[in-house]
Amino acid sequence: MPNATPGSLVAFADAVPAPLAPWAPGRFTALFRGDPAASVAAATLVLILGAAVFAPVLAPYDPTLPLNIADGAQPPSSANWLGTDQYSRDLLSRLLYGARISLSISIFAVALAVLVGTTWGAIAGFAGGWIDKALMHAVDAGLAIPRILLLLGIVALWGGALSTTSLILVLGLTGWFGASKMVRAEVRSVRERDFATAARATGATPFRVLVRHVLPHALTPMLVAASLGVGQVVVVEAGLAFLGYGVAPPAASWGGLIRDGREVLATAWWMSVFPGIALAVTVLAVNVLGDRLRSALGAQQLPTP
Repeated sequence: MPNATPGSLVAFADAVPAPLAPWAPGRFTALFRGDPAASVAAATLVLILGAAVFAPVLAPYDPTLPLNIADGAQPPSSANWLGTDQYSRDLLSRLLYGARISLSISIFAVALAVLVGTTWGAIAGFAGGWIDKALMHAVDAGLAIPRILLLLGIVALWGGALSTTSLILVLGLTGWFGASKMVRAEVRSVRERDFATAARATGATPFRVLVRHVLPHALTPMLVAASLGVGQVVVVEAGLAFLGYGVAPPAASWGGLIRDGREVLATAWWMSVFPGIALAVTVLAVNVLGDRLRSALGAQQLPTP
């Protein structure tokens, strides 16, 4: 920038517009315009989230109390729309409360992974040098171990069922490695652009340059990764619950409900089928929305200073 003055550099650096966000006015609705599949997926996901949030209102019975222990598992009926389990507990009520557990674990675990991965990758990409190499070697070591083996090793050492908080920590702290590499690559690309150089020339601290000028332009891929990650973590959590490492009874996530019915699938199919359908529909809806978001933001160019 020839003949640039400090004042012009400040104006140039601060005038860079923030990246367009999918939730900006008109931008969010544009994601679904002309895409019936994305609209149906969004509506489905809103219904599922609403059912989870309002489970105490929607559940017809207490999910932990048997209706009549002598009856055992009963098929769907007008009194119990999805039937009952082997302990005569209403399956619809347990399915609604299970949605709260499964979705809350998945959302908070992904949020934790994004937070740790973004921080780690941003520091590595912005600092460069030996700091970058050291942090990325640690990430490579984490990626060298298959996540499912790492999870099974942790929960086996933990022993028995885990609490909701423990599952969030375990899933979140084992899922940030790929996110950190993604953020690092974006930060390394953006930090050399003219507006970041101008900000450094004005005397801005490295922290301000990173937070104000670099990081906002590197978060777009993380938004897409987070949306797709929720669906993946739902499946992983269900798998752990199926293996007996889910939340402790009598509470149950969808994976735990599927596990409860696996041995009586031939005679009480509803115990596993309905939770399995709920799990599959949720993952499908999240993945459709994630793919739509990736297509929409993948074509979006970073604003030119």
